[in-house]
Amino acid sequence: MGKTTWNFCRKSLLVIGVALLPYFVVGTVHAEEEGLSTETKACLKCHDKQGEEKILDNKEKLSLHVSTKAFEESEHRKTDCEDCHSDIDAKNHGKVKKPIESKRAYSLSMKDSCRECHKKPFKVYEDGLHAALVKAGDEKAPLCSDCHNSHTLRSVKIATPIEETPCANCHEDIFKAYARDVHGLERAVKGKAAPICGTCHKTHDVKAASFGDGIKDNCLGCHKKATAQHKDWLPNAARHFEAISCPVCHSPDAKRRVNLRLYDNAAKKQLTEKTGVPRFEKRAKAADLSNIGLDEMALWSLLTEFNRESGTQNAVLRGRLEVRSGVEAHQISEKSKAVKDCDTCHRPGAEAFQSVTLTIADPDGRPIRHGVQKDVLNSLTAMESIRGFYAIGSTRIKLLDYALLAVLLAGIGGPLGHMTIKWLFRKARERRLTAQVDTRTMAGDRRHDEASK
Repeated sequence: MGKTTWNFCRKSLLVIGVALLPYFVVGTVHAEEEGLSTETKACLKCHDKQGEEKILDNKEKLSLHVSTKAFEESEHRKTDCEDCHSDIDAKNHGKVKKPIESKRAYSLSMKDSCRECHKKPFKVYEDGLHAALVKAGDEKAPLCSDCHNSHTLRSVKIATPIEETPCANCHEDIFKAYARDVHGLERAVKGKAAPICGTCHKTHDVKAASFGDGIKDNCLGCHKKATAQHKDWLPNAARHFEAISCPVCHSPDAKRRVNLRLYDNAAKKQLTEKTGVPRFEKRAKAADLSNIGLDEMALWSLLTEFNRESGTQNAVLRGRLEVRSGVEAHQISEKSKAVKDCDTCHRPGAEAFQSVTLTIADPDGRPIRHGVQKDVLNSLTAMESIRGFYAIGSTRIKLLDYALLAVLLAGIGGPLGHMTIKWLFRKARERRLTAQVDTRTMAGDRRHDEASK
């Protein structure tokens, strides 16, 4: 490139740069305009002071400190303070004392501010278990602000350390177990790629974990090939998936139990208590005055009452093997340590069959339990309830074992007996056939002689 051409290019670039300069300036001004509003800055001027707090009516201390830097980095940075705190009058704010009963009362009063912008997730939340607990007056049930700090809220796309997961605030013991199990350890290493609470239990649409097939469906949601992989080594894998909760085998140190669910066999779902009508607890306590667990007759009577009430025979018991606590359900080990020995359950005196409970779902899906005597599993009335995991000689229903053994022997013995009798009388049968042939031969000869004459 010649010197003259180079000078021309430089001059041209300079002219273009000068021409575009107003646009860059406007862009910078526009970016500044997208920052905090004048009103919000005025609020933060006072509130960005460490130690600012308010003594509430119940003597609790409510922090009034809001970090400007944290707020500027939050998802709400484009939201003005007055958008959420619309009840505050800037003219007398800080001058007139505003009574606040408690932190909980204040959080409840701010709930509608969240609804205003987050209509869809709020609707999902209202249909979930947490909102149901709030409506029932549970003081510990989480509200929006219990999980989300509105002044420091970050994008959900940013993977945060697992110890900052808000679920740990209420479910501390369960979260500690999760943090040490295979999922929690993977989360610590891989970050957002590994499952966390909301992966299985949903973030806002929280449902009772033990209701229906929730646990199994959540597991299979990630482990899509699990059913096919189990079929390679586990006999009748589909039946195991139906009757055994995944943590039973994948939390090898957990204690297990048989849970007998009251089940609507026609609707194919668990029976649920009616709101305000505690039928189950009243009937179970009446049938178990000594509180030693329901026996066979009491259990049968309770089931009959539910059927009589509905006017059908659809109420049945469905047995299911599960772990005994939520903590144990979150102690999932790596798959190499999973239980694969059939004798763990299918042997006389197996630990899993030493504890039995009866459950019905409350209106929110959570289980209401009552103890059952373990001897119930020895009776023929238990056939229907534990058919999902019955194996001959392995569930201690001796009469059923004998009956099934008799059927097997009859099925095998019939053909064997027939073959034995046939072998024993084969010579007599041969002599009879020979005699019949001789008789026919002689008769034929006589007819031939008579025809010749």
